Amino acid sequence: MDTHHYQGVWPVMITPFTADGEIDYASLERLIAWYEQGGATGLFAACQSSEIFYLSLRERVELVRFVKQHAHVPVIASGHISSGLTDQIEELQSICPTGADALILITNRLCDPSHREQSLLPRLQQIMSCLDPEIPLGFYECPYPFKRLISDDELQWCAESGRFAFMKDTCCDMEQIRRRLALLKGSPLQLFNANSATLLDSLRAGCAGFSGVMANFHIDLYSWLTRHWQEFPEEAEKVQAFLTCFSEIERQYYPVNAKYHLQAILHVITDIYARTMPASGLTETFRSEVRQMHLAAEFIRQTICKE
Repeated sequence: MDTHHYQGVWPVMITPFTADGEIDYASLERLIAWYEQGGATGLFAACQSSEIFYLSLRERVELVRFVKQHAHVPVIASGHISSGLTDQIEELQSICPTGADALILITNRLCDPSHREQSLLPRLQQIMSCLDPEIPLGFYECPYPFKRLISDDELQWCAESGRFAFMKDTCCDMEQIRRRLALLKGSPLQLFNANSATLLDSLRAGCAGFSGVMANFHIDLYSWLTRHWQEFPEEAEKVQAFLTCFSEIERQYYPVNAKYHLQAILHVITDIYARTMPASGLTETFRSEVRQMHLAAEFIRQTICKE
């Protein structure tokens, strides 16, 4: 399995909607270009940030196909949201023909919510037996509707299977990240950190890159850090500190605040409509936080980031 392109920044894509709640494909095309211009090395379509739990299967399939057709970088996608195993297999089999470069499995879909501690492997193996063996797989420790972290034993089995190429890590713990990297050594499975606060330390430890929500605000800063942390170590420490502070905004009405940034400040998308929450809940204080963060990010670009 060729995994050389699994590195750098893979943003978890938001889904732009029109004011009446339909997918806005014109805005989506501009958004793809914005990600790529900001340094995205790949795109993660049909994920939680994409509001997949609020998209029909047809919409999920069309969304991934559109992203794949318009992107100039590799595209990975999830898309299974059902609880039942049969329905999940149908969903994943529907995503496969879109041309996605890898199919990402949501860990909390692989276990019984009432028995979260039980192994993911029996259900995972059933799903894998129904998928095209040529399509690389990945994992996403999605926090919604509940977070299910992969155990060491499960991760080791997946690494040794040779089928997995991508893992979006949400453990937010450097000790666990180091342990996971040790388990993955020599395998094609690449670890991507979703947590800003531990990003620089995780890159030093061997993580392949970043795949988190804050790339929807300033992807270029994450791209700079993943590319230059060795070349400019002092500047990397400063950029890391800013990114950690900025990341607190993801708790402030995301994804609507990210859509506001992309619409009102960057003029990439046309509306801030979301299916997960009413856009009217984005208060003036939340908007002010986004504007101030944007000004601070501009300062970092102009005074710290070197090429």
